[in-house]
Amino acid sequence: MRLSLKRNLIVLVALAAVIALLFVLFNGNRTEGAGVSVCVNGVEVARYALSADGTYDLNGGTNRLLVQDGQASMIWADCLDGICVRQGKIRYTGQCITCLPNRLTVTVYGGDGDVDLVI
Repeated sequence: MRLSLKRNLIVLVALAAVIALLFVLFNGNRTEGAGVSVCVNGVEVARYALSADGTYDLNGGTNRLLVQDGQASMIWADCLDGICVRQGKIRYTGQCITCLPNRLTVTVYGGDGDVDLVI
């Protein structure tokens, strides 16, 4: 019985170490973005700096974006599900808010002059 307990403890410690390593790998490279890019139907229609607070009506008034304290969030949408409003605040490069019914995306772009993506 003691041997089984030792094995279980070793497995748990190894699993905790793997989880900690994955957390560091996926969250350690987070960089705060410089601004957000707004796209409708895949076409960029606006850019807003995260350093300047403001409220912006998007897509002809179907959505309202709030930029405040270096973060962006959707505070209102005329769609039925409102998932974009519940997605919360974004501020790290690559984070995105999507409103599928209105075909709208708000994506944080980098601030350090880094290349975000190369195709």
